[in-house]
Amino acid sequence: MMNKKLGLKEYRDHIDSLDAKILELLNERAQCAQDIAKIKQDESLGEKPIFYRPEREAKVFRRLIDGNEGPLTNDKVSQIFRQIMSACLALEQPLKVAYLGPEGTFTHIASRKSFGDSVLGFPMATQDEVFREVESESCNYGIVPIENSTEGVVSHTLDNFLESNLKICGEVQLRINHNLMVSERYHGLAVEKIYGHQQALGQCRRWLASNFPEVSKVAVASNGEAAKRTSDEKGAAAIAPDICADIYKLRILSNRIEDFTDNTTRFIIIGRENVWASGDDKTSVMVSTKNRPGALYRLLEPFYRKGVSLTSVETRPSREGMWSYVFFMDFEGHRDDKVVIEIIKDIDKSALAVKILGSYPKALTT
Repeated sequence: MMNKKLGLKEYRDHIDSLDAKILELLNERAQCAQDIAKIKQDESLGEKPIFYRPEREAKVFRRLIDGNEGPLTNDKVSQIFRQIMSACLALEQPLKVAYLGPEGTFTHIASRKSFGDSVLGFPMATQDEVFREVESESCNYGIVPIENSTEGVVSHTLDNFLESNLKICGEVQLRINHNLMVSERYHGLAVEKIYGHQQALGQCRRWLASNFPEVSKVAVASNGEAAKRTSDEKGAAAIAPDICADIYKLRILSNRIEDFTDNTTRFIIIGRENVWASGDDKTSVMVSTKNRPGALYRLLEPFYRKGVSLTSVETRPSREGMWSYVFFMDFEGHRDDKVVIEIIKDIDKSALAVKILGSYPKALTT
């Protein structure tokens, strides 16, 4: 930090000197990443080494944020180091990540927020395909939406866990800002049709009713698909994130049209490995139980007794019989914590089956 006031040239010279030091340190960090990759390969004993460690990254980000004294905000520091870590990880092993596509979806944005820009991204048409790509080992990880703060749970994602053995390896929260866009080519024409994902249409319901009450609203598979269709269609508009304006050559007519300003979606990262404890974790389980009085109480009571906070409870049909259900539960703690082990044992006594979907670091909030 410079204490005395300098002229413009002196400041620029100082910045040039700092840039040279930053570059030297970046390459030194990259060399360390390559050395670590070699150690992992030498110690893998013929098995595939694991290069991506969510719990390690979580600890790094927490340390950086705790030590940040500004003027850069915690959010900007996280963005910068995410790209640095992404580039260094790519030197160890370029990760393949499947996400709910096409390009420009919020899941695409969440993937970049989670893994940076140095991974190989593969857009998929459905959540089912994301799961299959990871199960078949065509991709290392996948990322799918699981719940929205205004529209609730994404049931299709939960349903995939009924038959999949994949683990939840992490989570990321993304503030959702919706924009109404039209094709640059047809800008100025009256809007006759609005495309959007079903959840996006629901999240902008009031705004659409107020501004386009007579215009047809058409639900499509994703907001990226909405933008893609709008790029070639006269009289069409799309509800999509601003990244789509560049990807599909669209013009934003109105921005931030969501009904609630704190609209947030939670995404989960799915993979094949269990994640070690980071010190601030969550665990997700799937529980099936008999349809009898007090069944739900028996599942919830151990959490109250042990003082562990449940963050989410959802119910889905089990597919194994009429009016048979499973519970999806998220709670604080890691599967290796003593208190969590005790809770799982208590639940198992009254449940038909308990399946741990994964323990993972809590989403970073900056």
